Amino acid sequence: MPKMEGVERVFVQSFGCRASQADGAAIEAVLEEQGWEAVNEPSAADLVVINTCTVTHAADVDAKRVIRGVHREYPRARILVTGCYAQRAPEELAGIEGVAWVVGNSHKTRIAEIVLGGHEEYHGQVLVGDLAEKTEFLATPVRDVRDDRIEPNWSRHNRTRPNLKVQDGCSNRCSFCIIPSVRGRSRSASVESVVEQVRVLAARYAEIVLSGINLGRWGRDLPGTSRFVDLLHAILRETGVRRVRISSVEPMDWNEALLELVASEPRIAKHVHLPLQSGSDAVLKRMFRKYRTRHYATRVEMARRLMPDAGIGADVMTGFPGETDAEFAETVRFIEEQPFTYLHVFTYSERPGTRAAGMDGAAPVKVRQERTRVLRDLSERKNLEFRRRMVGKTLSAVTLEERGWALATNFLKVELATIRRPNELLDVTIGGVRAGGGLRERGVLCVV
Repeated sequence: MPKMEGVERVFVQSFGCRASQADGAAIEAVLEEQGWEAVNEPSAADLVVINTCTVTHAADVDAKRVIRGVHREYPRARILVTGCYAQRAPEELAGIEGVAWVVGNSHKTRIAEIVLGGHEEYHGQVLVGDLAEKTEFLATPVRDVRDDRIEPNWSRHNRTRPNLKVQDGCSNRCSFCIIPSVRGRSRSASVESVVEQVRVLAARYAEIVLSGINLGRWGRDLPGTSRFVDLLHAILRETGVRRVRISSVEPMDWNEALLELVASEPRIAKHVHLPLQSGSDAVLKRMFRKYRTRHYATRVEMARRLMPDAGIGADVMTGFPGETDAEFAETVRFIEEQPFTYLHVFTYSERPGTRAAGMDGAAPVKVRQERTRVLRDLSERKNLEFRRRMVGKTLSAVTLEERGWALATNFLKVELATIRRPNELLDVTIGGVRAGGGLRERGVLCVV
């Protein structure tokens, strides 16, 4: 596609969590409002925005690799690096050849002003400040320098299941986690702004995913006594959204009221994700987690009792400092006992500035990796058992951009018997289990 005369093009690439993906969409929308044209490839861009994650060392490595690759392949493009890595180690990123700006989360909402170059205060290469100010993108409509409302343009890269970030930051202080220092304290978008955004997105999308850094803490910083369950009630009452999916919520925020609403409301996906991190109480204590395994188990038990066919997932970390063979065995036993349908297993990665980085007893990398393999094998077995239980059942699903596939309410992918347009809600009767993962709708031929 030929470039329009006088119009600059931008390519945004986001790494990391759903909240980071939402940030990237908002950055793109703000620049489009200022007259930029968003493109799908860095080769066509005048400006490449790399929106980074820093939750693990591997995330840092990936970001630096992409930055260097963009500069090598497209040397004429200006590169702006933002996000959590930019907030944590701006000078480190500024030293990479080809980087024009490093903009921390503290200044992320001002990227349009920065690249337009009309403000003297933004002439420096590195812009990182105090995160006490509420500056990150939330569901609150993003405003440009003229204070006009801007609607994030979700449709360019995501024809189904857009992420809507309604909360940012985290006030917890888990010993392994760098995120509070690069995202700031927990902050919530207002009910009114969330409802407004959901109304807009519901007109285009069958399913909307609510996301945040610590989503279950939504409302705690707002006036009054609002909680996350109240936000869900407002969305259901005041919008025509067809399906809401809740992303990760901390275990103790999955209270009875929230679980009962998810179980009873047809417009909420039957999907519960509770970060676990470890099945050993001793490790949880060293992690500064605010629950123990008995507390966690009560939430999972309640979810399974209320929703027998729900997807129930967890994040689990292996190789935390001091984790003994016996403590890891406790984790394996605990996971075996729980009705998980999938796990996201992570190998512990030291993050500079966290308490855990200074703890003794770090496990060798090979030991961490072996423990990760054990838990991923366990996750695959549990997922296979869950998928087999779904055969013969009818599940509500949303069709994906990936042709011939849908995502069921309980977070299982389903191969469809006929090609359907993306972004449709439909009922699918499960005919079998796919060897490579997922399910098959009845009528799909099984090719071995």
